[in-house]
Amino acid sequence: MSHIITPLDQPSNYKDSQARVDRQTQNELLAKSTTLYVGNLSFYTTEEQIYELFSKCTTPEDGGGIKRIIMGLDRNTRTPCGFCFVEYYTHAEALSCLRYISGTKLDERIIRCDLDLGYRDGRQFGRGKSGGQVRDEHRQDYDPGRGGWGAQAARMEAERRREVEERYNDAQDVPGAVAGGGGEWKTEHNQETTLKRGRSPEDEGDAGRGEPRARVDEPEHDADRM
Repeated sequence: MSHIITPLDQPSNYKDSQARVDRQTQNELLAKSTTLYVGNLSFYTTEEQIYELFSKCTTPEDGGGIKRIIMGLDRNTRTPCGFCFVEYYTHAEALSCLRYISGTKLDERIIRCDLDLGYRDGRQFGRGKSGGQVRDEHRQDYDPGRGGWGAQAARMEAERRREVEERYNDAQDVPGAVAGGGGEWKTEHNQETTLKRGRSPEDEGDAGRGEPRARVDEPEHDADRM
């Protein structure tokens, strides 16, 4: 059974693209690492909430505990973007949290933990083109806990809205034009305006006001004309 069930305290196969170490060296460093990477956090999860949860596996009486928490930040806005680093004083504490906390819920989200090579200055910022994490750059779903739409989807939605607004503004300049469904535009034709008889010189003046007009579609014939 030990060969079938994967231990819960085993690090993943993730390799940091910016870490200039080979796989063997990385495994040696992880074997004594005291740092956890925590992912899939809500943008609204606070450092206090993280401390409360991840301190449950610490042993302060043995000189352990949480050394510090580094919140992941959007590179442009300097606001939380859904990950953090938790540093412990001992490797055993990091393993305990990896075993018991990874896969549990925090702020109604299933969080993921992994052993990390160690925090270095600059790693607190997202690596996505928009400033956040790369995963949120390509995400197509709407996630209210992580800023709504993914960055690319948000740009596409903003572009679509801009095009709709431009079409709407252009339609306001065309008499009788109204916006149709599905982004298409239709022109409303008023049949009464099309069939309306042109104004004749006999209509001028006050003599004919209030009196019914003679029908013009059937002209009267002269009885004496043969």
